[in-house]
Amino acid sequence: MTTSSDPGLAPGTVILGKWKRGSYVIQRMLGRGANGTVYLVRDARQGRQYALKLGKDALDLQSEINVLTTLQNQGKQAALQTNGVPSYLYEVDDFILKDRDVPFYVMKYVKGEPLHLFIARHGAQWYGVAGLGVLNRLAELHESGWVFGDLKPQNIMVASFAETELIDYGGVTRTGNSVKQFTEWYDRGYWNAGGRSADPQYDLFSFALLTLHILEGDALKAAAAKLPQLRSISELTGIIARSRALRPYAGWLSSALRGEHKNTRRAALAWSQLAGAGAGGQKAAGRKNKPHWLGFAFAASLVLLAGAIWMALR
Repeated sequence: MTTSSDPGLAPGTVILGKWKRGSYVIQRMLGRGANGTVYLVRDARQGRQYALKLGKDALDLQSEINVLTTLQNQGKQAALQTNGVPSYLYEVDDFILKDRDVPFYVMKYVKGEPLHLFIARHGAQWYGVAGLGVLNRLAELHESGWVFGDLKPQNIMVASFAETELIDYGGVTRTGNSVKQFTEWYDRGYWNAGGRSADPQYDLFSFALLTLHILEGDALKAAAAKLPQLRSISELTGIIARSRALRPYAGWLSSALRGEHKNTRRAALAWSQLAGAGAGGQKAAGRKNKPHWLGFAFAASLVLLAGAIWMALR
């Protein structure tokens, strides 16, 4: 199979699978990544919307497909479907473009907005439940032997009712290998806090930096601008100690920076307890502006987390 350049296909273009003959009509481009382009498409037969990724390189895209296939085939994940659509991977095929085979895969489309835009629109009080969703998704990956790697706000989509999904699996790496893709601000090596070997603690470190960026962006920006030799965990813990917004999560974040969480599932449980306490301690004005469904969404997240822990330990 050959490689391809970014085709930049126009709305209305029909992508016809070479082998399985699935037919998808492009509606609009959702984004470009290092190894492919993602489109919002409509299934020409069923009328459903999906996200479809056209790859630039067959081998590179196959790595993503392997990850998604592993997750999809897990017994406890196979049941996680929305209206009959698998949670991770719907179809894999090739598309003939200018006499070349272009690999693609089709996955569930999450209608929402990136995490940082969601929080900017709705307020920091939403970060607890959204963050729990991120940690639950990371736990699923880690328990399957993978590390997400390039965790950043643009790769986290938050939909209505606080449904949180990771998108763009191009940076996912087998545990123990070198991280394939990373973004400097969220990278452990950038802060002189460890290497770039893929392990669950790498993702938890990135999640901690993600939290600092969203809730204390100016302070993190100032720290990141310092000379490389001055970047350190102590710089980051100093931001946490001075921050009112980060106060509910201070201990959790410091442990994540130092790699002290036993595993991601337990880290998610600890986060859920802190997020619930933080939400309960809000001022009356903040509670007044909080949608009623947010509490139900948080409760549902706790139920799912408890079920996952039970499945993992039985």
